[in-house]
Amino acid sequence: MQEDSRQYAPATLRNREAILETLLQNLPPAGNILEISSGTGEHAVYFAPHLQPRQWIPTDPNPIAISSIIAWQQHHPSPNLAAPFAIDVTTSNWDEQVQSQNLKYDIHAIVNINMIHIAPWTACLGLMSGANKILPIGGILYLYGSYKQNGKHTSPSNADFDASLRDQNPAWGVRDLEEVIDVAAAQNLVLHKVQPMPANNLSVFFQKI
Repeated sequence: MQEDSRQYAPATLRNREAILETLLQNLPPAGNILEISSGTGEHAVYFAPHLQPRQWIPTDPNPIAISSIIAWQQHHPSPNLAAPFAIDVTTSNWDEQVQSQNLKYDIHAIVNINMIHIAPWTACLGLMSGANKILPIGGILYLYGSYKQNGKHTSPSNADFDASLRDQNPAWGVRDLEEVIDVAAAQNLVLHKVQPMPANNLSVFFQKI
């Protein structure tokens, strides 16, 4: 029997419907959507069928995640769901790797879910730098996750989550939303919308100018 390489993230089942509703309301109506740090691939296979005719392109730096994404695609295929490829946003030329894929359509949006708090700060910096190079004027960068606001946690659960992340890796942690906005602005990505989400998370939309 063939090994099932699918990985599972329990949070996906809790947040996917709310995220999908937000994406449907705010993403461009056509073009490629590049997902950075797709993780297990569960979001990709759930979102893609609902977002046609847009093309969904999953990526991840972890080979185990890539195998999981492929396995999920085999169980839930969708004509607008591309094969995943490896991208590490902490590398300086990751935007060139995307451009070398010879994608059928231009990328009009970049989606990044639950990454920047479970990664070093350099991942956030790299994400913004590459998004500036890839996105067209008016293109959208979407971030989802927990954030501090005005330097303070928005709930006791987020404070506990932040402490647990930093215990695992001192380079991780819940980020200050204002710092993320400043980094984005330096890369021609202006804040478009901040939308509260369930479980004290936020949907944050930036637009390329």
